[in-house]
Amino acid sequence: MAPAYSLLDLAPIPEGGTAADALAHAADLARHAEALGYTRYWLAEHHNMPGIASAATAVVIGHVAAATRTIRVGAGGIMLPNHAPLQVAEAFGTLATLYPGRIDLGLGRAPGTDMATARALRRHLEASDRFPDDVAELLAYLGPARPEARVRAIPGEGCGVPVWILGSSLYGAQLAAYLGLPYAFASHFAPAQLEEAAEIYRTTFRPSAMAEAPRFMMAVGLAAAETDAEARLLRSSQVLAFARLRMGRPGKLPRPTADLSEIPDGMRQEIEAALACAAVGSPATVRTQLGALIDRFQPDEILLTGAIHDHGARKRSFEIAAKVLGELTPPVRA
Repeated sequence: MAPAYSLLDLAPIPEGGTAADALAHAADLARHAEALGYTRYWLAEHHNMPGIASAATAVVIGHVAAATRTIRVGAGGIMLPNHAPLQVAEAFGTLATLYPGRIDLGLGRAPGTDMATARALRRHLEASDRFPDDVAELLAYLGPARPEARVRAIPGEGCGVPVWILGSSLYGAQLAAYLGLPYAFASHFAPAQLEEAAEIYRTTFRPSAMAEAPRFMMAVGLAAAETDAEARLLRSSQVLAFARLRMGRPGKLPRPTADLSEIPDGMRQEIEAALACAAVGSPATVRTQLGALIDRFQPDEILLTGAIHDHGARKRSFEIAAKVLGELTPPVRA
């Protein structure tokens, strides 16, 4: 079968715009994605970022779910080191109660911010190797009701929220396989270990009550337009934003520009490598690029993401991708 296709949104705040604009655009884009046949609309947790409006991720998920009717809405993801597992279980249990059968919970191991902000979020920092324990604790809260338990997530227990493990290294692949959970790889900004992670996850997966078989999702950057040149220009906003973040100057999503001279040559090569898992171009070019990625990595699902300054152009980009993916001939699986 052809892979399902979904959408990852960071609710970008564009230059000249506000957080209110970004959140309104998120709801509008989600409705557009729903009409185009996207399976999920995920939002990502980032903090202390002038150009990202999805910091209170569970709140924004509720905003988007209320604006749509059928599309699954979730976190891609919640950065678990920032939160107590009980609080996450209660938040997503509440969302699942309000929007039954539509909420997903993706879990990441990184803080999603700088260390000072991480301390402000949770007040204390624990070793990152607590992540498996925190995931297990969270799964227990979301599992079948345990009336004898001293601490219970209400709402939360028995709500059936699907839990995904997110990662950009082999660690997440190993943990997802061990726990028998679906796995999403952040190849849209860290593609280096994509192939190895997919292989480890698929070959070591242990069936569980939550998933009988592996389900592998890969993230792909997207900038689609009527011509290759227009798509490359639209993509410049994300490239420049990524570079400014690397240079310690995060800001709002820049307007597109052909002048990227502020990015040092060495850094430009690093950024091109980091953002290499992408489809950028006209419908024909995007079809070729997405087809090649599907043939090579055989994902069960593709998670498309692309920050474009103009909201209308961004909607059109995801529209082009949906049409292309709907027309692609399914790859032959061995």
